Amino acid sequence: MPSVLVVEDDPSIRQSLIEVLAEHGYAVRSAADGFGGLRELTQAPVDAVVLDLGLPDLDGGDALRMIRGISSVPVLVATARDDETEIIKLLNAGADDYLVKPFSGGQLIARLAAVLRRTSHVAPAGAGAAPAAASAAPQPATVGELVVDPGARTAFLAGRELRLTRREFDLLAFLARHAGQVVSKRRLLTEVWREPYVDDQTVDVHLSSLRRKLGERAAAPRYLRTVRGVGIKLVAPR
Repeated sequence: MPSVLVVEDDPSIRQSLIEVLAEHGYAVRSAADGFGGLRELTQAPVDAVVLDLGLPDLDGGDALRMIRGISSVPVLVATARDDETEIIKLLNAGADDYLVKPFSGGQLIARLAAVLRRTSHVAPAGAGAAPAAASAAPQPATVGELVVDPGARTAFLAGRELRLTRREFDLLAFLARHAGQVVSKRRLLTEVWREPYVDDQTVDVHLSSLRRKLGERAAAPRYLRTVRGVGIKLVAPR
C-alpha cells in the first residue's frame, strides 16, 4: 500500500484529502503546517507528498525547498496560485507536478498515480505489478550540441549539464527520441504525462521552462520549434 503525506492547514480540506486518498487505497499521514510535515518526513519515509502552499508557518515554496534538502520523495503541490511564473519556480524548486485549487478528488488521484508511475518503483494504489522491461536501455540522442541520455537521465548542451526537473527531463527525452518530428501537446500528455485529459497549459509551462534552460525564447527558438496549430518539435539549430 503506497503511503502519502498530506500537508494542509485547512482542517476540512485536509480531512477531505485524507478520505479521498484512503478510499483509493493509500495509507495517509497528515500535518497541519510546514514544520509538522518536515517532522513527519524525518520520522518515517512516505512514497509521495501532497503539499499545500498557503501554510501558517512557512511559505509552501520554502517548505518545498526544505523537503528537497532532506528527501527526493515525489511532491505534488496543491496551490491556488495559477500564475505561470510562480508555477515554473515551483517546478524548478523540485515539485513533480501541481494542482490548482479547487480540484476534484478524481484529479488528485489521477495526478498522484501518474507521479508515482514516473518517479518511483512504487505502483499507484489499485495498480497491478509492472511488467519487466523487455528491451535494452535506450541509447543517448544527439541533436546539434544537445546530448540526452535517458539511461543516465542526463542532458548536456555544448558540454554543460542541464539542471532539469524530473518532468522536464522526461519531456526533453521524449522530444529527443522523436527529433525532427512534430509532436502534438495531446500526444505529450498521453505519452509523457500519461494524462490525456489534463489541460494543455501543463505542457506549455514545462516547455517555457525548458526553453529558458536551453537558452532560448519562444519568439527566438533554437531547439524547440512550435508548429502553430500542430505541436512542437526538437531540431538542431540552423
